[in-house]
Amino acid sequence: MIKIMRVDERLIHGQIAMVWSKEMSIDGIVVANDATASDETQQMALKMAVPSGIKVIIKTVDSAIELLNDPRAQNMKLFVLVRTVDDAEKLAEKVSDIQYVNLGNVGKASTDPKTTLTQFVMLTKPEIESLKKLVEIYPDTALQNLPTDKKEKATDFIKKMNL
Repeated sequence: MIKIMRVDERLIHGQIAMVWSKEMSIDGIVVANDATASDETQQMALKMAVPSGIKVIIKTVDSAIELLNDPRAQNMKLFVLVRTVDDAEKLAEKVSDIQYVNLGNVGKASTDPKTTLTQFVMLTKPEIESLKKLVEIYPDTALQNLPTDKKEKATDFIKKMNL
């Protein structure tokens, strides 16, 4: 089962490894990112950031979809990480039963014009369109940097900011 799918352009880092993984009580992390799946150095660095006892699998987005749809994945409590809202939308369209969709940290690396939703989430126009499609699939999609932060529904931002 997928306990959480999070959009975080940093993928695995301290907050994921030490805070989110404990809060969500997960067995494994699936990183779904095409570039990372072909970069052995980045894979090694990401795997080193995770506490022992948590399995890490790094796949392309399409391979991750295949893996997550395998019935055996239902027996594990998984944390899925994607780098972009577009990848989250693609995954959400093809993988069912995601318990929580979270936007945590996205937009800081891009130099394209963006709309700031929170200090941690800044989206380009195409990303906003992907977010709208994502909330159609998972209406409870929320912006939340840390588990102790308030969950702010993405639909509220879409309405309030007239996106």
